[in-house]
Amino acid sequence: MVEARQRTLERILTSSGLLTREQLNTALEEQRKEKGRLEKVIIRLKLATHDQILDLVAAQLGMKRIKLEDYKFSEEALKAIPARTAHLYRMIPIKKTKKTLTVAMADPFDIRSLDDLSLLLDCKVEGMVAPEDEVMKAIEKNYGLVEESVEEMVAGMDEELEVIHEEEGAEELEEIADEAPIIKLVSLIILQALKERVSDIHLEPFEKTFKIRYRIDGVLHEKTPPPKRFQAAMLSRLKIMAGMNIAERRLPQDGRIMLRMLGRDIDLRVSSFPSLFGESIVMRILDKSSVMLGLAEVGFLSDSEELFNSLIKRPNGIMLVTGPTGSGKTTTLYAALNKINTADVKIITVEDPVEYHISGINQTQVKPNIGLTFARCLRSILRQAPNIIMIGEIRDVETAEIAIRASLTGHLVFSTLHTNDAPSAVTRLMDMGVKPFLVSSSVAGVMAQRLVRTICSECREAYEPSTKDLLLLNKKKEDLKDGKLYRGKGCSACTHTGYRKRTGIFEVMPVTDRIRDLILEKAPAATVKTRAREEGMRTMREDGFLKVALGQTTIDEVLRVTQSDIE
Repeated sequence: MVEARQRTLERILTSSGLLTREQLNTALEEQRKEKGRLEKVIIRLKLATHDQILDLVAAQLGMKRIKLEDYKFSEEALKAIPARTAHLYRMIPIKKTKKTLTVAMADPFDIRSLDDLSLLLDCKVEGMVAPEDEVMKAIEKNYGLVEESVEEMVAGMDEELEVIHEEEGAEELEEIADEAPIIKLVSLIILQALKERVSDIHLEPFEKTFKIRYRIDGVLHEKTPPPKRFQAAMLSRLKIMAGMNIAERRLPQDGRIMLRMLGRDIDLRVSSFPSLFGESIVMRILDKSSVMLGLAEVGFLSDSEELFNSLIKRPNGIMLVTGPTGSGKTTTLYAALNKINTADVKIITVEDPVEYHISGINQTQVKPNIGLTFARCLRSILRQAPNIIMIGEIRDVETAEIAIRASLTGHLVFSTLHTNDAPSAVTRLMDMGVKPFLVSSSVAGVMAQRLVRTICSECREAYEPSTKDLLLLNKKKEDLKDGKLYRGKGCSACTHTGYRKRTGIFEVMPVTDRIRDLILEKAPAATVKTRAREEGMRTMREDGFLKVALGQTTIDEVLRVTQSDIE
């Protein structure tokens, strides 16, 4: 969707004569560095004004332009869209008839949102175009801040919605969960999460409150909570959508919700967990576009990518990716498999769960409840004659030893471990009970990784580095991009955090002959790390500081995610 939008914009800009091909290429080159929207780059470079671009695009797409500064909005039109929905879609209603609602929108390319609103409001929705600052000012002027309008959204539900508590029976819960106000409220919570690039939605019941928190770029943000009285109905609605047993509230359950929203197929993995004041529900949003990346998009610097490429193209051995939950290990492994997924190799994966389907790869999901464990799958997998095997995680000595034997018999094996850094992975295997000679002869390389938030391209600003900053980075001022460091001021695009999206920081450790000797000697992880650094390994913190010097992230962000990286 994003690529199609940009291709259309490029075509409109050049075919109209607003930009020459050379000017467009200049803007595209700058965009690759900043990773922002093309029109923002063009405006900053003063190649065209915002009004010129908006007028041109609106005309090409057959949409009308409207000035909102002095526009008088009718109360009837404003009532057509709740305040939260207006903020969510960045649209404001300007005219309402019996069959059609006309809205002012900032992005003329966002046709999908018009379709979503049409479905949500059950009427035809047409769009007119206005500058984003005018749209947002009009929304705030006519609706107020979104935090205030959430209460307005649910206030009118009192008369429509009977209060049902968790103690009620399953039939009563199911009946109330299927009522329109609850369906609408739950849908809006998920829609807002998708708009804000949320990875997890947390619904947490406490004694007097029912909290909702979104995890955005790895950090939790608390949202305006719905009234506590809606807790039972909302949780029941989600459990019904996820195919869970709503009568069972004493045991944890897992479920799955498949949706199509904002023009994307969305997969939500749902987990319920009993707590003191009700069930806590967490929904992990799996968006295929965010995980199916190439190695270049994962965040490697050129030398690390070259080293990692050499390790994943070996004919045999084990390649381990380590890090805590949520550090991007799955994304990296999928990127690696995509890189080596060719017609002349057979790849089989054993995962828990299978997050995304990859064309041309045989994928299996473990099911411990019927005895289909990692170890059992691996014992049978070799009869399928694969060239490459990916194991979701090495959790015990049995799985580790079968994986090692597979690597020693000519297979390339990928897997993950939960360790703080790359050198700790080899000692972790030995702590599990794997013999040192098996570890030294099978493990080809280990890569540890974390995710750091990148500076928002919309509010990015340069500043003079202090002496302390330069000492910490071990850099001279001339080593920095333009002699400056960068940070985000905070804006609506990044929810005023100064950060938007994430990239990886890595330490790649090939297992060399000298490191194999240390493994055989059962050397501690600190000794292995010292030897690896002598041989050129860059730690995650050092890799992160290089990205700071390149203007991609900040010192504070790298320090936040590498607290255990002791130099």
